Amino acid sequence: MSTTTTSTSLHPMLNVAIKAARAAGSVINRAALDVEAVRISQKQINDFVTEIDTAAEDIIVQTLLSAYPQHGILAEESGTKHGKRNADHVWIIDPLDGTTNFIHGFPVYSISIALAYKGRIEQAVVYDPARNDLFTATHGRGAFLNDRRIRVSKRKQLQDSLISTGFPFRAGDDYAQYLQIFTEFSQRTAGLRRPGSAALDLAYVAAGFTDGFFETGLSIWDIAAGSLLVTEAGGLVGNFTGESDFLEQGECMAATPRVYGQMVPLLNQYSKFASADAKREVATRSKALRQVLGIQAPAIEPNAEASEAP
Repeated sequence: MSTTTTSTSLHPMLNVAIKAARAAGSVINRAALDVEAVRISQKQINDFVTEIDTAAEDIIVQTLLSAYPQHGILAEESGTKHGKRNADHVWIIDPLDGTTNFIHGFPVYSISIALAYKGRIEQAVVYDPARNDLFTATHGRGAFLNDRRIRVSKRKQLQDSLISTGFPFRAGDDYAQYLQIFTEFSQRTAGLRRPGSAALDLAYVAAGFTDGFFETGLSIWDIAAGSLLVTEAGGLVGNFTGESDFLEQGECMAATPRVYGQMVPLLNQYSKFASADAKREVATRSKALRQVLGIQAPAIEPNAEASEAP
């Protein structure tokens, strides 16, 4: 028998976040009816922002600060421009995670809103406006999808698991390294998926739709809300070495507990915190693979001493 919750029993700050997410979802859904009319600009190669990203973020910020004017804001498009600086409560916002999908009319994108209190994520909302799916979590109270309690899947073996990921798409990304990871996982799993919204990927792990997720090049607003969903649903989340300090490290892995333990040995060699020997070995394989496939080298060549992710 499923456990349910109602809006009256939710934390008041979570209720405000839900109100903000649904308001932004209305903006996005209206624009999706005529997506070709949406104005688009590029931050960098293959990294798009639309007027809808900005409009959605504005309504989220306005809704949150109307209720909590003393809170801080960290948002993808406006940074820390809004809200109170140095506040203990900080809202972490991605108004449209999956913009590339959105501008192509591919209905896989989401709104991600998290609330951190003194650095710890306390509230989380990931809203899929195309499906009207609302994922929520409050620290210590569990995770929910449309008021129904969710749990990570019961799968225990990586070979039986469906894993989601994101492929590199920005200039300077190391495609050869990702091909190595892709090869390792495609041979050891039931399948890999690349939906295109990290926040939704994490929500799907929490709901048991997939069994694990990994990606590099992520920002805190991509994963803050989704990470709380995963842990409140009984899963584990961390960086590629399995450590729990991951929000601002640019790499994220999440899975059911048993599958997580099997992903760590595969991914830790590709972490920016890997040993010098592991980095050197990966760099050597990447160089050889680029030569075979004719792939251009990344802007910054990975090496054993590098401490930053490419």
